[in-house]
Amino acid sequence: MEIVLQYFDGCPNWKVAQEHLEVIAAERPDITVTRQLVETFDQAERVGFRGSPSILVDGSDPFADSDAGIGLACRIYQTPDGPTGAPTLRQLRAALERP
Repeated sequence: MEIVLQYFDGCPNWKVAQEHLEVIAAERPDITVTRQLVETFDQAERVGFRGSPSILVDGSDPFADSDAGIGLACRIYQTPDGPTGAPTLRQLRAALERP
């Protein structure tokens, strides 16, 4: 399974997502995690970047919101504890179990 963490440097939330993904990758040797730095609006449009951090699982965003705009902005995730800048470990694990 290939996971790509898309981010831009202006948003610190990608570091939390990276920490969560590192925990999961340590548990699952079938997972490879790479990072993709998105630096310009043109690049964001080309890759469909809906904010930092975005997490792609085998090319698909399991947390996709079709109403979210494309661009260099911090992304908000809805969690059991309220809105935050990255999905929880539990949410990520659940996303990886979906077919």
